[in-house]
Amino acid sequence: MRSSRDDQAREWAQTLAIEALGFLASDMERLEPFLSLTGIDPSNLRRVAAQPSFLVAVLDHLAGDESLLLAFAANGGRNPADVEKGRRILAGPEPDWGA
Repeated sequence: MRSSRDDQAREWAQTLAIEALGFLASDMERLEPFLSLTGIDPSNLRRVAAQPSFLVAVLDHLAGDESLLLAFAANGGRNPADVEKGRRILAGPEPDWGA
């Protein structure tokens, strides 16, 4: 059972990912590489944007490019570490392959 605190953390992470998507979408030079990597067509962007796995992909993309990550953080007054924290919240627990 999820707690209210878990719900708040998830909402925070979703908001962060949506901000990150807005940051990418505000500049085609930032958006095009992301769309190319994901295989998403710009016309489908709005439809897939609400999917949790897509939001994880947005944060993964930012985390994988330090200059992009730092630009996003500076633009939004965020701590760069927030991106990884948000990604972990949205992705859920890592599987325990040893169990």
